[in-house]
Amino acid sequence: MTKAVHVSDSPCLSLLAMLVVVSFVSAPVRAQSSARQIIEDAAAALGGRERIQAVKTLVVEGQGKEFSFGQGARWSEMGQEASVWKVLSYRRAYELAGARARFEQTRTPLYAFYAGHLPGRSVEAVDGDVAFNIGASGAATRVWNRMAVDGQRVEFHRHPLTLLRAALDPAAQLANPRVQGSERLVDITLPASTLTVTMAIDGATRLPARVVWMTDIPIMGDIAVETRFGDYVAVDRLQLPTRLTTRNEKYLAADIRIRKQSVNADVGDLAAPAAVRSATPPGPPRPIQVTANEASRGIWHLLNGTTHNGVLVEFSDYLAIVDAPDEARTLAMIAKARELRPNKPVTTLILTHHHSDHTGGVRAAVSEGVTRLVAHKSIRAFLQEILRRPHTIVPEALARKPQAKPVTIVEVDDQLVLKDSTMAVNLYYVHELAHAASMLMVYFPTGRLLTDADLYFPDDRRTITANEPDGHAAFTQNLLSNITFRKLQIDHMMPIHGRLVPYSVFLESALTMSSMTSDRSGTE
Repeated sequence: MTKAVHVSDSPCLSLLAMLVVVSFVSAPVRAQSSARQIIEDAAAALGGRERIQAVKTLVVEGQGKEFSFGQGARWSEMGQEASVWKVLSYRRAYELAGARARFEQTRTPLYAFYAGHLPGRSVEAVDGDVAFNIGASGAATRVWNRMAVDGQRVEFHRHPLTLLRAALDPAAQLANPRVQGSERLVDITLPASTLTVTMAIDGATRLPARVVWMTDIPIMGDIAVETRFGDYVAVDRLQLPTRLTTRNEKYLAADIRIRKQSVNADVGDLAAPAAVRSATPPGPPRPIQVTANEASRGIWHLLNGTTHNGVLVEFSDYLAIVDAPDEARTLAMIAKARELRPNKPVTTLILTHHHSDHTGGVRAAVSEGVTRLVAHKSIRAFLQEILRRPHTIVPEALARKPQAKPVTIVEVDDQLVLKDSTMAVNLYYVHELAHAASMLMVYFPTGRLLTDADLYFPDDRRTITANEPDGHAAFTQNLLSNITFRKLQIDHMMPIHGRLVPYSVFLESALTMSSMTSDRSGTE
């Protein structure tokens, strides 16, 4: 008679089962130990665990440059010399034990779009899980947007000293130790938080080399933001970096040089004011209201009460809109188009250029049925990239409602005409423009209307005077030169930024600017 054998009846099988259990248990223990070793090695290189944990405050001060993401002259730059800001003063004050900090800086633009712009100062702060901003008057306002709050909390840890102090906290979760090239990496879930960052340490010096955080940038979706630490120096028995270089993936975002660092200096009161802590979250944002002003038959200027307008164009069997500033405004423009012409689909989006405040709503437009993007040939790859990028951190319109139909990209070289039996739209490349190498101007021959973006922007809020013309001299002169070159007959300007104005007003502004520029040149 054969007896059934159970695991408990066999010493050999029992031992085997125990070994299997031990192997499954010891693997994460070894991984945690390895992750902990990376942190310990980095702490030792920085100055030692005890010295790091003894630091109460840190102040870093410096200067440098920042780059407006999505505003470069070419899409492949995204944030380069064409959109550079000079950071006149950069100051970070940290109270490490309380996880409090204040981030202050003053910057001024070094590119033409903001010519004459006065330096602007910003003050952001964080106190544990409370983020807030401080205005010029000193009043503090709580920040509620989740991505903004997370961003300021991560900003607190975008320094080797603050990051390692958090990683040494027993409440921090360490995971996924690994080697990439000459670096050792570990993922750190910050204490009392769900925020996870990745720290890399140099394989030779063991000093922290960089920190990476996954976040969302609306036009690009999920994106890795990296701050690299360089040029370490000794400060009060600690090794601290004097160069902080930040990139949004491959795109340069900031390059800061630290000139002064103080350990355990007086940083004042960094706590969030009581009114900030007790503030209540705001209600949902008010829906965007779009007003459609018919400038000519089948052509509407879409005004939404903000800085970025749009244009709606009616063809015989479909509708087109010009520019897509962001998701909310693009969806509002499409809704207005459907209200005006409910029996015609919005299938076409014409883009004046690649800057993110004119293409941020491309994906939203596609989610609503747009299947044709018309743009300068130089940004085909850019449009393909933003359509395929994942948006899992903040699922937006296209992530929530994927478009089943394929999207066609229609390229404009020097010029292109979109035409049927009822409408014609002429697209012209804008030559010799430093602001954006993908810029198009949109001309409507039947209405003798011209739409531009960023080159001429008559302000809705005031009357134009000879002493205060609209726009920037270089851009307005460039636009006038391109209009003359194309021999366009124009009655009205219908810009993306600003109101509909007679062409004579544009000419007056352009001539005034030309005169002002000549006068300045003559006195220099």
